[in-house]
Amino acid sequence: MSDFDYISVGHVTVDVMACDGSRRPGGGAFYSALQAARLGLRTLILTKGVPAELEELLAPYRAEFELQVLPAEHTTTLATSGVGAQRRQRVLAWAGAIEGPVDVDTSILHLAAVARETPSGWRGHADFVGLTPQGLMRKWDESGEISLVPFDPRELPSRFDAAVVSESELTCCQWLMSAATDNALVAVTAGSQPTLVYLPNGTVLSAPAPAVEDPRDDLGAGDVFAGAFFVALRDGSSPLEAAAYGNAAAAVRIAGVGPGAIGDAAAIAEAWRQ
Repeated sequence: MSDFDYISVGHVTVDVMACDGSRRPGGGAFYSALQAARLGLRTLILTKGVPAELEELLAPYRAEFELQVLPAEHTTTLATSGVGAQRRQRVLAWAGAIEGPVDVDTSILHLAAVARETPSGWRGHADFVGLTPQGLMRKWDESGEISLVPFDPRELPSRFDAAVVSESELTCCQWLMSAATDNALVAVTAGSQPTLVYLPNGTVLSAPAPAVEDPRDDLGAGDVFAGAFFVALRDGSSPLEAAAYGNAAAAVRIAGVGPGAIGDAAAIAEAWRQ
């Protein structure tokens, strides 16, 4: 048995919310790992930042996963405003790159870049490798304002089985849809619109997203999708079933506020049935 079922690698961020100045944990490594943990997986977050600051920030969730923090002078901190396609983030502090290769022993390894930090390689065992390359398509200026840049193929990890990107990122990574990546597949999320899944043989599948009557907060919904999607694929679901499951997990997240709204298996199953 592997040491863990799910290891996410990437910055856990401090998200400073413009609406009220509150600070909440963020980043794909956090949201996806918390989703995996609530699906019953033994989960580890491997991140970089100020250890005491991250322990305090993650205290409400620390019983749900293991945490390994590579010490840094700063924790990656993002000023966050707006929702959905109108969301804007500004880098207030950066923890620096996670120097690889990192050591892992896991069923699922998720490389979850938020700010150009994840390594392209690792040492050890990973049955399934998931990639969310959002942070590899980001740059920021001296004021911290974030903008998208083309995804450099040289920054691809040495291997991955599935990747998740958003519709808004497609212009920066269109080549990824047709890349010769052995048996890898790519899911493209689009908010309330169907998720498209690009298969290595050129087939494109469409998975509708459940309707959410009263969406309250979509921060991290794409990362929650990715976590549930990777878990479902690892468990043997077809790509279409896995995308539908990921959409249901995102719908549960959007119906509540903050990371606490991330659902367990029962909540996701109910959303999927609907």
